[in-house]
Amino acid sequence: MMGRVRKDDLLYPELSYQIVGILFEVYNTLGYGYLEKYYQKAIAALLRKLKINFTEEEIVEVKVGDEIVASGRADFIIEEKIILEIKKGNSFRKTNIDQLHSYLKMKNLELGILANFTSTGLLYKRIVNIQTATIRNSPICNS
Repeated sequence: MMGRVRKDDLLYPELSYQIVGILFEVYNTLGYGYLEKYYQKAIAALLRKLKINFTEEEIVEVKVGDEIVASGRADFIIEEKIILEIKKGNSFRKTNIDQLHSYLKMKNLELGILANFTSTGLLYKRIVNIQTATIRNSPICNS
């Protein structure tokens, strides 16, 4: 039987909380209907205001030998810990989740946040890269 999730079980709870707070502040300020790049500029401004280190539009890639076999651009890499991908639309698409998971693997990071700016509010999902994540006290490990 799976127990309740505790704060201690979450990856980067304080930083995640700050990021989600920024996302809600952007949505509450701008609302729905802007291009993704405007939400991105607003998020970057708030990250700077809070003195949170980040890179924007960072190229992530997979190499085999010297050859790049896959690449993409992560919207934000925050504190070299969390990848934040932002989208505009009313639901999470499998392709967006797969994209974020691939970026996590490419950067060898544990946690990503996928945010959708929708017509009815902000939606977000935490995506964990189970290949690199340290799962603490998880019943999954004991199966």
